[in-house]
Amino acid sequence: MGTELQMLMWATLLGLAQLALAASLNTGQRGLMWGAGARDAEPPPVSAVAARLDRAFRNFLETYGFFAVAVLLLHATGKANAQSAMGAQLYFWARVAYVPAYASGIPFLRTLVWAAALVGLVLVLLQVPLA
Repeated sequence: MGTELQMLMWATLLGLAQLALAASLNTGQRGLMWGAGARDAEPPPVSAVAARLDRAFRNFLETYGFFAVAVLLLHATGKANAQSAMGAQLYFWARVAYVPAYASGIPFLRTLVWAAALVGLVLVLLQVPLA
């Protein structure tokens, strides 16, 4: 398995970990009945950190699909190289760093880390042939 596919697997596990973390914090703070219920009413508020971790997970979902498609297209075309491997690693590690960066609430830090992940994604995508 190439580096890009390994990073896709790790990114998938990261997404699942973020889902579990956000869901646990939200259910823990809102109560088991809220977590098990239909959630028809406005949800009770949660702490700033719990809300940030939920938004960090949702942000992960915004880029994960693009990353997965880029890696799978790269794999299908056999065009993986050192640049795509570096891009996949940059994407993954920046997404790992994004979680505490967002949770901490430090101005500009999460934006900088998000931009690094986007650069990694673009580096992978640039290696996918257009024809």
